[in-house]
Amino acid sequence: MKQQGATLLITLIMLLMLTLFAIGAMNTSTNNLRMIGNMQQRAEALDATQRSIETAISTPQFTATPANAIPNPCEGNANTICTDLNGDGVAELVTTLTPIPACVQARAIKVAELSITSPSSEDVSCLQAQAQGTFGVAGAATAGNSLCATTVWNITANTIPKGATAATSDLSYTLTQGIGVRVKEVDMAANCP
Repeated sequence: MKQQGATLLITLIMLLMLTLFAIGAMNTSTNNLRMIGNMQQRAEALDATQRSIETAISTPQFTATPANAIPNPCEGNANTICTDLNGDGVAELVTTLTPIPACVQARAIKVAELSITSPSSEDVSCLQAQAQGTFGVAGAATAGNSLCATTVWNITANTIPKGATAATSDLSYTLTQGIGVRVKEVDMAANCP
């Protein structure tokens, strides 16, 4: 009879060990699912953030009016883009250009630095004669500043779930990108240090 009790005890111990292994496997699976979900959210936020920066730099609007750099802002809020992840017409993520795009470096392009190879050259529009309404290079100033400037901008975008704030969100992705842009010298004077 003592042997039957020992068999029962060993069976209960084995059952307890199998239960602990099953619980451990379930916890590992749950943690893996959470990690994959977090990775997916992070990838979606990265894509939305990068898309917002690319939208901003795809037009010259960010150099002329940095406080209103996005052509069609989300719900009328300047410098914001809404992202609908699942196509149901409801935005899940909101990306904001914050701070506003900033010019960090600028200088006027000298006339001598322009490459004028023909009347259809891109640099013709930078000549003073072009600004006075005459076509071509004849009569253009050969020294001093042109009408164009070269600038370097920093654009920072932050993505969070719609309806959340940076303080309350469990997801926040920020990306900063620099870009060099040729602009009108008057825009440089107005928006660059």
